[in-house]
Amino acid sequence: MEELLELRELLLADRVSDALLLVEEMTEMSKDDKLNKIFSFSVVLLLHLIKQAVEERTTRSWDTSIFNAVKQIQRTNRRRKPGGFYLTVEERQETLEYAYDSALRQAALEAFEGRYEAAELGQMVERRGVVDQASSLILTN
Repeated sequence: MEELLELRELLLADRVSDALLLVEEMTEMSKDDKLNKIFSFSVVLLLHLIKQAVEERTTRSWDTSIFNAVKQIQRTNRRRKPGGFYLTVEERQETLEYAYDSALRQAALEAFEGRYEAAELGQMVERRGVVDQASSLILTN
């Protein structure tokens, strides 16, 4: 809100170049917010996929968390203009790769009642398979 008031003042003062710089900064802030949300939902998605893989089972709760995370990633990544996205498929894949370690650490606390460290749990699951599964879910659901 503060930025909008500043933008208004800049425009009223006929400082168009300063106003355009502020608009650019606001656009970047908005995109950063979207990217942070996508990262957070990616961690949730990967967390439950890791737990499913290592425990070789699922629960309705995990399935619901996976479904909700996929929908939130899709929704957050979609720009208002038709056909536009904040992240390309490649950038989304990079985000999933980056989020994997955070998800693995969280999964180590939850899977098998927290008996394994993240590194140990990581040896029980195929990283590439989990990331590819997450990517596929985002593309198809």
